[in-house]
Amino acid sequence: MLIYHVALASEWAEAQRTGSYTTSTLGVSLEEEGFVHASRADQWRGVLERFYADVTEPLVLLEIDTDLLASPVVEEPPAPGVEETFPHVYGPIQPDAVVGVQPLAR
Repeated sequence: MLIYHVALASEWAEAQRTGSYTTSTLGVSLEEEGFVHASRADQWRGVLERFYADVTEPLVLLEIDTDLLASPVVEEPPAPGVEETFPHVYGPIQPDAVVGVQPLAR
């Protein structure tokens, strides 16, 4: 299954260099949050609009194959009281699990 993650292009470049992507969401690390926020195909555009509208640096959309991830993925609400679930990756994302990278036009 494919899941998606909006990323700063600079953080994705760093992950390719180090072999591990560890940003949970804009300005928050995996260590701080406990998981990496991800989206299904029908959700990532809303995430982009809600949380990345004011970001001026280049963004990319990571297409992640869950079958290639070493870390577990759990579908769950992003916050208490929210009914919609999102895929959360409980650990780092290794670059070889990312099967596509699309630049996001602003």
